[in-house]
Amino acid sequence: MTMDPDRAATARALLEHLGLTAADLTGTSPPTVPTVADYLPAVVAAASPGTRRTYGSSWRRMAAALGDRRIDAVRASDLEALMRQAAAGARPRRNSRNGRHAGEHLIAAARAFYNRAIADGYLTTVGVLVGVQR
Repeated sequence: MTMDPDRAATARALLEHLGLTAADLTGTSPPTVPTVADYLPAVVAAASPGTRRTYGSSWRRMAAALGDRRIDAVRASDLEALMRQAAAGARPRRNSRNGRHAGEHLIAAARAFYNRAIADGYLTTVGVLVGVQR
C-alpha cells in the first residue's frame, strides 16, 4: 500500500493536536534517558565488589562533574577532560607515571558505565568513548 501524502499530513496534524507521537500508539517508545547521577546507582548495583572498588572513585568523579547531564549528552571531550583531571590529581609516588593509570582507570570506568547503559537499552553505541586519546 502506498502512502498518500495528504492523509499522512492529516494524521500527523491529528497526532500533534492530541499531543501524541506514533511511538505512543505502538507502545514501543524508548525509555527516558536518565542523567549520569540518576543512572549511577543502577551501575553500581550491577557491578561486582571488585569493579566497585576499582571504578568507584572514577564513577564518583563522573557524577560530581557530569551528574546533571543526560547520559546521551556527555561528549568524548568531557570524558577526556575528566581523564586529565584524574591524572593531574593522582598522588605522586616513586613508581608513579604522572597519573597515567588514574586517567586510564577513569576511561575504563566510563566504558563500564556506558556498556551498562547499552545493556539496559538507553543507548545503542559507545562510539563517543572509542576515540578518547591518552
